[in-house]
Amino acid sequence: MLALLAVLAFAGLFALGTWQVERRAWKLDLIERVEARVHAPPVDAPAPERWPLISAAADEYRHVRVSGTFLHDRETLVQATTALGGGFWVMTPMRMRDGTVVLINRGFVPPEFRSRESRAKDEPTGETTVTGLLRITQPGGGFLRRNDPAADRWYSRDVQAIAAARELERVAPYFIDADAGPPEAFGASGAPRRWPVGGLTVVTFHNSHLVYALTWYGLALMVLGAAWYVGREELRLRRGR
Repeated sequence: MLALLAVLAFAGLFALGTWQVERRAWKLDLIERVEARVHAPPVDAPAPERWPLISAAADEYRHVRVSGTFLHDRETLVQATTALGGGFWVMTPMRMRDGTVVLINRGFVPPEFRSRESRAKDEPTGETTVTGLLRITQPGGGFLRRNDPAADRWYSRDVQAIAAARELERVAPYFIDADAGPPEAFGASGAPRRWPVGGLTVVTFHNSHLVYALTWYGLALMVLGAAWYVGREELRLRRGR
């Protein structure tokens, strides 16, 4: 019975280790594909006929471009923490020529530039082209905090909820993180002189699968070693009798 339990434990732990090796290979392939998307020349953002097919695996972080007119009076501020500190993402709808709408994350603003009036002079007007990274909607809210549309408090970039709150129709199921602005948007010290600041998307993937695999394989070897030791002692006791 003990031998059977040892075999089952070893097989289970070894299978978990192998699964982590496979997950590591998948993660490395994902990282390679995303890196290629991020640094590729921008392509046209998915048109309405492709919206039902949008997925994180196939489309997230794709470098895209869109052209349209910003609806600045319907912007939404979403709480954010970035390399520039705490503040807000400025999510502004852009209406295309065909009447469809794409939410654009124009970038980050600190609390002192939260009000639209404090940065209205830098708002693009007329038809504008934006390049950036396609992102998948983030429904619900942030960690332990849910979006509250009635109070206009937002903790995640939930496309559907924001569209409903701002009475927008024919809205793409994704949003776009705008690229960094031109060099003249920054002062000599490198500090921003125009808000919001784009290009702050963090593209990182947690990849500890090798550590997990070694842990499971190590535990499997420990079970094997313990089973060998117990078996050897059992055999020695039997011979002593």
